[in-house]
Amino acid sequence: MNYGFWKDKTVLITGNTGFKGSWLTIWLKILGCRVVGYSLAPPSEPSLFQVSGAGNNTEMIMGDVRDKTLLARTILKYKPDIVIHMAAQSLVRPSYHQPAQTYEINVMGTVNLLEALRVHPCARSVLVVTSDKCYENRESGRPFRENDPMGGYDPYSSSKGCAELVVAAYRQSFFPENEYSEHQVALASARAGNVIGGGDWSKDRLIVDAMNAFISGKKLYIRNPEAVRPWQHVLDPLTGYLILAEKLWTHGPAYSGAWNFGPDLEDSRPVAWVVDKLCRFWGGGANWRHDKTCSPHEAELLFLDSSKARLKLEWHPRLKIMSALAWTAAWYRAFQRGADMNAMCLKQIDQYEELKVIIDLTKHQKKEKPVSSSKHQFLQSSSTSFNIAMPETKIYENHHNQP
Repeated sequence: MNYGFWKDKTVLITGNTGFKGSWLTIWLKILGCRVVGYSLAPPSEPSLFQVSGAGNNTEMIMGDVRDKTLLARTILKYKPDIVIHMAAQSLVRPSYHQPAQTYEINVMGTVNLLEALRVHPCARSVLVVTSDKCYENRESGRPFRENDPMGGYDPYSSSKGCAELVVAAYRQSFFPENEYSEHQVALASARAGNVIGGGDWSKDRLIVDAMNAFISGKKLYIRNPEAVRPWQHVLDPLTGYLILAEKLWTHGPAYSGAWNFGPDLEDSRPVAWVVDKLCRFWGGGANWRHDKTCSPHEAELLFLDSSKARLKLEWHPRLKIMSALAWTAAWYRAFQRGADMNAMCLKQIDQYEELKVIIDLTKHQKKEKPVSSSKHQFLQSSSTSFNIAMPETKIYENHHNQP
């Protein structure tokens, strides 16, 4: 990623008060962007947007993506160089209770944004963030590729598949590659796995439920311990989004289309494995039980093939699952202590930027390696142990105990 590219760019982020949107807002301001946020109020209390001060020095429009008039007016007023669309109803279980609203937000919200950009062309780079759940999931165990069929068992997953079809239709109909010299708009979509990290308080999410239980000293109940998900720290897919948005600006339609941003396959782990590690990191007797009450259908197996992003964008995850869990636990520990969470976010972004990825082209394995720094320590051994040193936090784990 070319950090200098972002300086003085005007970036419109829809849904910037959410978990991923807040982290992206903080990072873009570090890069020197003029950030314009279009979003509803933060979706939880507390929220990352509030505790981190992500809204400071951000031009905020409190609006709903279903309000096509206000959305178009915002684009016309600020004329963003880059648009990253993240506003969504982002959870599976609520979509069973409010299916129509889920489709209105996730599908028609996307239509409203793209229609505003069609009528008021200004952004050269447009990225629509959907979900890894957009695919027709027959639970074969094969990682999904970008050209696999769209689908979705539940309203949320289906709505994300619909949003992908909307993006493809607008790209082919109004922003085609052979007319790029005329419209100057490069449009892509991004599909990421289950993101984790500090500051997520969304309902019915594993890490959120775990942190809430641990902080309050209560037992954690897990609905689907055998479900396998592609876990990744939030900063990994956000890096992919930034690289892709930059490529759309500099190389146009050569980078249009759909892109997967998922972890290495060995980081796709069962829920029970993830919770066991979190309990160990947290300490203090943290534990969990299986909640066997009947729950709505959720996919058991989900994997992403991110070969396209690795080869064409040279994007690779920097944090393995153990490190991502450790960073997440450290963030919530800091919050529990009453630490300055803006400083904590800035520190983790700074540490993340210092990480390098060594790619073993013969074994197709990625290993983290830190840049030498007197400010931070981040040591991970591939044989015996790893140590994460966050502000006032150290966590150790023996790799031989990993299944």
